[in-house]
Amino acid sequence: MKACDSAAPGAAAAWVVRFAGLVAPEGSVLDLACGGGRHLRLFRDRGHPVTGVDRDLGGVADLTGAPGVELIRADLEDGSPWPLAGRRFAGIVVTNYLHRPLFGPLIDALAPGGVLLYETFAAGNERFGKPSNPAFLLHPGELAEAVRGHLQVVAFEQGVTARPRPAVVQRLAAVAADGPVALDG
Repeated sequence: MKACDSAAPGAAAAWVVRFAGLVAPEGSVLDLACGGGRHLRLFRDRGHPVTGVDRDLGGVADLTGAPGVELIRADLEDGSPWPLAGRRFAGIVVTNYLHRPLFGPLIDALAPGGVLLYETFAAGNERFGKPSNPAFLLHPGELAEAVRGHLQVVAFEQGVTARPRPAVVQRLAAVAADGPVALDG
């Protein structure tokens, strides 16, 4: 599911940019449901090796074979095994995508001190258009609750955003245990 964040279309989400400095320098970054690869490109340009996963890699075809870029075609919702079993990342980015069964695997895929940056639609978005199906809308506080006891929440927001179009979103920046939280990075 694609749509709204606080950045212009094609630009990295302002939320992700804001907290990108929390990711360990040169640490590997996973962009889940990477779409056109705006966050793959952001972190690659910051010197991180990046892994993009999506069921359609057409939006990142230009990155095929690029140094430090790994692309994995996988349908994350068809019941197949988690395609990254046993792998750990210094950063994981998920935007405009929600498949609740992945919360556990995402938390498990964070290296100690790893950073989860998540932004997607929430209940109330149906008044602005799609997505409107409750299966694709977070419940109030759901992202923060999903990581409770597993990750340290650095920042959490929920509410209406106006750009690039009106939407109701939740945003989370959280750090895995055993890692410092340096907010001035």
